[in-house]
Amino acid sequence: MPPLRIATLSHAHGHINTYCNTIRDFDDAELVAVWDDEPERGQKASSDFGVEYRQDAGAIVSDDSIDAVMIGCETNRHAEFVALAAEAGKDILLQKPMATTLADCDRIIDIVARTGIKFSVAFQMRYDPVNQRIKELVEEGVVGNIAVVRRRHCIPVLLNPSFFEGLSKWHVDAEANVGMFFDDATHAADWFLWTFGMPVSVTAEIDNVVTNVAPDDNGVAIYRFESGMMGTLFNGSTTVAGVNTTEIYGDEGTILQDYGDAPSTSAPRLEGAKPLRYIRKGDDAWTEIDLPIPASQGERIAAVPRPWVNYLKGETNTHVSSVEGRRSVEMVLGAYEATKEGRRVKFPIS
Repeated sequence: MPPLRIATLSHAHGHINTYCNTIRDFDDAELVAVWDDEPERGQKASSDFGVEYRQDAGAIVSDDSIDAVMIGCETNRHAEFVALAAEAGKDILLQKPMATTLADCDRIIDIVARTGIKFSVAFQMRYDPVNQRIKELVEEGVVGNIAVVRRRHCIPVLLNPSFFEGLSKWHVDAEANVGMFFDDATHAADWFLWTFGMPVSVTAEIDNVVTNVAPDDNGVAIYRFESGMMGTLFNGSTTVAGVNTTEIYGDEGTILQDYGDAPSTSAPRLEGAKPLRYIRKGDDAWTEIDLPIPASQGERIAAVPRPWVNYLKGETNTHVSSVEGRRSVEMVLGAYEATKEGRRVKFPIS
């Protein structure tokens, strides 16, 4: 089987560059062309990855030799470009969040179903070995009935003027991206969805607390699940450093994860630090699980292309479906609604 031929539709979202760089080392897939409606950005990607820059998105999707595309445009344009690529029969990796509205999510779901293309949303947390082991521990019932889960997923980008003043400034545009909580908390929302299923309600506080350059800079959402479990999602864009990432408290024990997000990759580590441990009632010591701790958040992001390529080749069915992509968007939009109205919001939301 010849290598899959892959192209890009926009490098507005920087994660696309990490995917491109990772694919360069694959034997069974190759990057063949890039497109961006910002010529400076597109030509830089062309130079960085040694492939052709095409000045028109149509020149990408109309090329029968291209098998799949990675879409990294502004979030509010996702449905437009999914339609363009899917109608041309291209398989798709779509940057998260799936869209800024549930109407656009539904449009994407319909297009994917009608065209039959292979589609996945790019959520790297599902491919992190530590997150996979946490999911296994939960499914095995290691800590019994779970009462409370806290998950932090933070970044320091609003402390960096180049992020909100340069070509990436669309991230802080409410029309293009809703808000920074929406942009980044969707990762943790997908983790909750993947690990525990869809919640039944949410309460939240999302606001600008220490900056004023974006629609919001920090937020906390409390999700309730069918079992009664409370899930606290903390996401901030002004977090300098941190270690503790996940806490899971059950009636039989506790699971703790460290070093699981961007600030924790730059935080000083104790010698011999382990990313995951748990303890059960009656244990006289923690059970430590020795798994690799990425040196940077970029290493986690780089984990996305390999499962996607395997999925395209039919070797696995591992992907994040359009329906799942909609659910994480709904979870985060529900948190915004709860913040605005000062009340508990039940799912599904209208």
